[in-house]
Amino acid sequence: MTAIGLLFSGQGAQAVGMAKSLYDNAPVAKECFDQANEVLGFDLKTACFEGPEATLTETRVCQPALYTHGYALYRMLKEAGKLEGLKVALGLSLGELTALAVAGVFDFETGLRIVAERGRLMQVACDQSNGGMASFIGGSQELVEQVCQEFDLDMANINSPGQIVVSGDKERTVQAAAKAKELGFKMAIPLKVAGAYHSRLMEPARVAFEAYLREIPFNKPTLDVFTNTTGKTVSEPEDIKQALVNQVVSTVRWVECMEGARDLGVSNFYECGPGAVLTGLARRIDKTFSITALSEYQEVEGLA
Repeated sequence: MTAIGLLFSGQGAQAVGMAKSLYDNAPVAKECFDQANEVLGFDLKTACFEGPEATLTETRVCQPALYTHGYALYRMLKEAGKLEGLKVALGLSLGELTALAVAGVFDFETGLRIVAERGRLMQVACDQSNGGMASFIGGSQELVEQVCQEFDLDMANINSPGQIVVSGDKERTVQAAAKAKELGFKMAIPLKVAGAYHSRLMEPARVAFEAYLREIPFNKPTLDVFTNTTGKTVSEPEDIKQALVNQVVSTVRWVECMEGARDLGVSNFYECGPGAVLTGLARRIDKTFSITALSEYQEVEGLA
């Protein structure tokens, strides 16, 4: 039996119209979104299906949206009998929480409440600072570290060989992007984000999130789950909590997560979420990876 893995999208993958076809055609997906509306106390369905984009882009909205979308796709795959051989689950940033729900660390509703509070706290931290991020493409990690040191920024995401995101004060990210071009990077682009995710500017969110998680019971995962903070598997409930807390201010080591899954014998994945962002990253990490990107109903239905 072929070992398979599930990949879950992070913030930035969202798009107006996401999951509408799932909701209209798949009862298990409808159940997820109806439950999310009840739990969250705001109309997540309308934000996903109709927008406006400004609402869906808000951290407090897009994180629950991506979590619910990813989990609904997992439920559909399971119902369709496509998850025989499922061995690992991993997600980029917010997607790590979806992976943990799939692995049984907490149930869907508990995870949704955790995601909603994480998003709310991060939104508050964004509002209290003037943060930004920039994507550097085509240079070495050592050169990115040099730029971060010069402009007092943090390395937020190591997404693939040659693609690293930096985070911190908004003006300094713009200055760093300009300097990166002088240093020979192929591209250096300031990103349209609400704040400086995975940087020290999220420290207020980290502190409050740690307090929030303290009383929530976690289970041991039923699958191998990788944490972004180390790029390694994590299995003890308290270690999982600490990893989620640290992740708010730490570098996302996505390359190491994907390489770790490969080292466990997994090279076939379903990406569950909009945009196929992780599919593109995976192919740059290892061309032997086989990824099937799933976002809408017809894509799941079309699986062989």
